[in-house]
Amino acid sequence: MSDGAGPCPTVPAGEPVRVADLVAGLSRLADLGFGLPSGTALRGCALATRLARATGAGDAEVRATYYTALLHHVGCVGWATESAAVFGENLTVNRAAAVTDLASTAAIVRTFLPGATASLRPLARARATASGVLHLRGWGDGFVATACEVACASAGRLHLPRAVQDALLHVFDLWAPPRGAVVPGGSAIPLAARIARLAGIAVLFDELGGPEVAMQALERRSGGMLDPDLVTVFRGHRDALLPEEPIGVEGVLALEPHPYAVTDEPAAVARLYGELADLVSPKLTGHAAGVARLATAAGVALGLPDADVRDLEVAGWLADVGVVAVSNAVWDAPGRLDVDAWEQVRLHPYHASRIVAASPTLARLAPAVARHHEHLDGSGYPFGLTARHLTTVERVLAVAVAYRTALEPRPHRPAASPDGAAERITGRARCGQLDADAVRAVLEVAGHAHPARIAVPLPAGLSVREAEVLGLLARGLSNAAIAEALVISRRTAEHHVQHAYAKIGVSTRAAATLFAVKHDLLGPR
Repeated sequence: MSDGAGPCPTVPAGEPVRVADLVAGLSRLADLGFGLPSGTALRGCALATRLARATGAGDAEVRATYYTALLHHVGCVGWATESAAVFGENLTVNRAAAVTDLASTAAIVRTFLPGATASLRPLARARATASGVLHLRGWGDGFVATACEVACASAGRLHLPRAVQDALLHVFDLWAPPRGAVVPGGSAIPLAARIARLAGIAVLFDELGGPEVAMQALERRSGGMLDPDLVTVFRGHRDALLPEEPIGVEGVLALEPHPYAVTDEPAAVARLYGELADLVSPKLTGHAAGVARLATAAGVALGLPDADVRDLEVAGWLADVGVVAVSNAVWDAPGRLDVDAWEQVRLHPYHASRIVAASPTLARLAPAVARHHEHLDGSGYPFGLTARHLTTVERVLAVAVAYRTALEPRPHRPAASPDGAAERITGRARCGQLDADAVRAVLEVAGHAHPARIAVPLPAGLSVREAEVLGLLARGLSNAAIAEALVISRRTAEHHVQHAYAKIGVSTRAAATLFAVKHDLLGPR
């Protein structure tokens, strides 16, 4: 099997890498998943870190602020399906929420609801507005709980300090919460969370209209959404906090307080971001894990160098992170996509490559990530490359993605059986789209059957039934559907869900999904 363009660059094995390098680089995932301009998280982190120092905060508090701001929006992808269910779209909804004073009922009616439905046609917009009014409270509570729990869990997976995890759990809390709310308000909200929230708003409005517009937005939210004392500090240091020049990953790395957080497992960080992207839709649950495992095992079966096998694992986790940049209205559309929707789908490998390219450590894997839907005969996307441009690693990754995708349901087709998936990629090899050697390797390691699972102790004291329930829940099944699948009553299914949530310490489907994927509880498709 020809390497075409030469060897794929290598992610070092066992060498310490700054966590900030990876998280700052991959922060575009949070930007795109929230519908914000690329680089928003980096600017927010820089502003938040400077503001924390301007308040006289100690080194530990500045460090907590730095990472809280970087991860501020990372959990928002977990509520994409629910946002689309209520409003018909998710990215427009997120952008509307970002510019709305959420402590003001008038602003929610005047700004959020019109903005959340702005991309829809008139009849659909009227229906979505009515749905939004009816479900607004539940949607908002679910969004906040999900975004905070997923971000907190992500910080834990990155082994960041407990202060970062606690701040992320409260990063969307209001300074003045509604009467009767059980969430903390005022100074009970961690300082890092208060600063990160202010910084995110300031950066967004600065991009929309400049420093004066940003200051006006903060003033309107002072005492409602935001800590008024922090708004005062910002006012006194505005010009220094909002410099005109853009800041990139290197600039953000230069601001990281000592001691630096490091990891010798870049693949573990890539795994987290792949799993976060899969939260966009229950139909994608386990996708990144399946691709990474198939690609890595196929690389071993082909006898590729260890460096290439490591590249396949990392690229497998990250191949489809670009799905966050495409609306759920596209991913969940029934039937075949129209031309405009298909163009959005064709761009998701490009978005994935831009996310990966921003990390100094991972940047050299961006070409492999960008090419995971390219074909040897030039019929793939987004670039229409041919065999001579595609490396062995890229060919294996493309086959792993194709096989895994065939096993997953889509709105326009059911999931294929393992034999059906094998027939599909074998046919594509015969017609010259996929590399025949890569197809044989992927099919060899896939096995065409699900081997018996090895009995191992379940995490968090889960029972076998609770683990089954979590796996089904992670795949998007409702309590009623879980009951039907397991042949139990709906009430029993609800009890199992609540008991499982209590044991693993979460309250949202998205956080439970991350737990299920991490601990391999999905079971066979």
